[in-house]
Amino acid sequence: MRTNLQIVADHCAASARQDIAGMMADVSPDVAWTEMAGFPCAGTWIGPDQIVAQVFAVLGSAWEGYRFELEKLIDGGEQVVGVGTYSGTYRKTGKSMQARATHVWRLASGKIVGFEQFTDTLLVAQAMQD
Repeated sequence: MRTNLQIVADHCAASARQDIAGMMADVSPDVAWTEMAGFPCAGTWIGPDQIVAQVFAVLGSAWEGYRFELEKLIDGGEQVVGVGTYSGTYRKTGKSMQARATHVWRLASGKIVGFEQFTDTLLVAQAMQD
């Protein structure tokens, strides 16, 4: 059986290759996925379908080359923390951004049951302003 750290590492690897199905493979059907207030996809989304529709589809259509580059994972047992950098170019303005980000995943019974994002939303918002 994979460890919680390996489950999150696999999720991040799928993200890096833009494999949505791979990203959702270990996500619980009732996961609570929270994007930070002030972020373009702010809110708490429940379940993989809402996450894909309200987060990944939105980011993919609004941003060119949007990505999270993972720097490190910190194993906290039932919680795993990822530290990295967002980057991308906002299609409407042509402005690029880079913003440090931290992700906190909560796991139970081999599934991701919670996610919370922390980032510098001002840097993202500045790229979105004309």
